[in-house]
Amino acid sequence: MRPGAAAILAALSLLSLGAAPAGEVPLPARLRDIGGGTQLITAQAAGTGATTGTVTWWDLRGGRWVRAGSAPARFGAKGLVEGTARRQDTNTTPTGLYHLPFAFGTDAAPGGTRLRYRRVGPDSWWCQDNDSRSYNRWAQPRPADCRAAASEHLVEYPTQYAHALVIGFNYSRPVRGRGAGIFLHVNGRGATAGCVSVPREAMRRILSWADPGRRPHIAIGTAGGATAISGY
Repeated sequence: MRPGAAAILAALSLLSLGAAPAGEVPLPARLRDIGGGTQLITAQAAGTGATTGTVTWWDLRGGRWVRAGSAPARFGAKGLVEGTARRQDTNTTPTGLYHLPFAFGTDAAPGGTRLRYRRVGPDSWWCQDNDSRSYNRWAQPRPADCRAAASEHLVEYPTQYAHALVIGFNYSRPVRGRGAGIFLHVNGRGATAGCVSVPREAMRRILSWADPGRRPHIAIGTAGGATAISGY
């Protein structure tokens, strides 16, 4: 086998289509809530101390959940924690079920993208300043009450934010100090600061797949314990 072929085959297998094996209940069917839609992304780690796991995206077809794709995932450098207990700047990924407000990227939207997609420019920021009225919001340009040192200048992350999807953690009614800027985005060099990340091609596939008319959500959790993904 020529160099690199094994890696290519492994990537293709991770992104394969198909239903769950015979007799196995698909993961979305085991969740308490899926957000009322017919598309779901699951991000699952083995336990709260894990920094890696799997992201899978699913379609509900004919009353049964079918896997549309799957990819290896990375989580926060300090693992995962129950979303309602999370604190800002802890490098933990919040568990829970969340809506997906919009997508963005330093690159153009992948072909077929139907979600609202905001192109990152030189004045695009994500405000993480607890004292700002724009806390946990896209800000363009950065408002005077949002300190640059307490925010992300999105254009400075062309690898991770080539494509990203906002995870609605602490978004609808932000709680100061709980955390801001939690995204599903492209892999960087290692574990994240609290986001979920996947390979670039997987991120592009997710954006081409997601249909806002089908109300996609993301469920983040562990295989078992108090933060088991099945509990959300």
